[in-house]
Amino acid sequence: MPDDNDNRADRGRERSVPSGRVSRFASFGRLASGVAGGMMAEGARRLSRGEGINTRDLILTPGNARRMADRLSHLRGAAMKMGQMISLDAGDYLPRELSDILATLRDQANFMPARQLDKVLKEGWGPDWRKRFRWFNPRPIAAASIGQVHKALTRDGEELAIKVQYPGIAGSIDSDVDNVMTLLRVAGFAPPELEIDKLLAEAKKQLHEEADYRREGEQMEMYREKLADTPGFVVPKLYEPLTTDRILAMSFEEGTGIEELENEPDERRDEIYARLLRLVARELFEFGVMQTDPNFANFRYRKDSGDIVLLDFGACREVDPAVSNAYRAMLEAGMAGDREKVKEETIRAGFMMPIVVEKHGERVDRMIDIVINEMREDKLFDFGDRAFVPLLRDEGWEIAQDKDTWAFPPIETLFVQRKVSGTALLGARLKAKANVRRITEEVLASTEPMAAKAA
Repeated sequence: MPDDNDNRADRGRERSVPSGRVSRFASFGRLASGVAGGMMAEGARRLSRGEGINTRDLILTPGNARRMADRLSHLRGAAMKMGQMISLDAGDYLPRELSDILATLRDQANFMPARQLDKVLKEGWGPDWRKRFRWFNPRPIAAASIGQVHKALTRDGEELAIKVQYPGIAGSIDSDVDNVMTLLRVAGFAPPELEIDKLLAEAKKQLHEEADYRREGEQMEMYREKLADTPGFVVPKLYEPLTTDRILAMSFEEGTGIEELENEPDERRDEIYARLLRLVARELFEFGVMQTDPNFANFRYRKDSGDIVLLDFGACREVDPAVSNAYRAMLEAGMAGDREKVKEETIRAGFMMPIVVEKHGERVDRMIDIVINEMREDKLFDFGDRAFVPLLRDEGWEIAQDKDTWAFPPIETLFVQRKVSGTALLGARLKAKANVRRITEEVLASTEPMAAKAA
């Protein structure tokens, strides 16, 4: 049974979700006011010390990061989802203390009070919804950006995990994305020189897809089918009688946080992490579909069997054959140690503009050499040793100062790269080692280039 401290912690996380447009806009207004106040205080402190100031430094303070994390946790939905994305995608570029604060968005969210939960379930299942269950635990076992998960037992003995979407989330996606992006522009994460309208449109599209729980159920069943003959993975089974557009019912699957692998013997930890790497490669080169959200909470670990439970299929996206084939070409060139071919394929794929090579050729060559030397050898790659990351970051930062080189890669590649980068970040967290070259070679050898989509 939970102790009093657990109960107090639960009560501290119990907050109603602002579901109306006005209330959500007001929450963003309070966040902006709080950040502005924090900027003024930090600016005064720095000036009193005779220090120079700039907008980005004034915004990226621990105090403002806490304000943002707290407000986004309260809002949930697209607002919180984008905060999670910042913490994952910019983790190596933010100061450690700020990254750690924003990382709390990945670990836990606030959850709905019982009265609000009951209202949502009545809307989805009718006023007598409790009669469908022997018991339904009103305390969620997990709370995330779009919804919270409850454990329940049906009348016919099915133990289920029930994901309940927060009210008003689907209707607030577009405005939430716009409001968060306004904050990011002010913070300097979205320079005005970059045209990001296409990115915003794609982010909204994906979030609307994630809010469609019937679609997520279909994607989950597809993964069950694709992995049916692959040992070491568990995918929940859809429970259709209780699934609606805003409620997703599935089999309850036991497991602990994937971070528990840190405490396992090196051999087992490395074997399981290699399994996850192979899955990413198969998604990219075999499945033609990828679960593009690398949040650690989407993986659960079963200590007794070593199985990995895969969760949250709302972010599943088709992989464009052109993107898959571009990655194939880049990897084959990299494993061959052919720097010029890597450069050529990277430009062909749209990851890099030709002008970057023209103006910063030596830096590009050094970055490619770092990656090739790290990844092409037939030996274990130590994901916990990230000594090469600052080298890449420093070279990339110098190139990034040249506004002539600024351009977004093709939208279709961004979500794939986010999954690849997030999986590498998990390896760093676990201090795992894996033979990346061998895994890549095996998957490429067992698959063929994808056929282009019909026009």
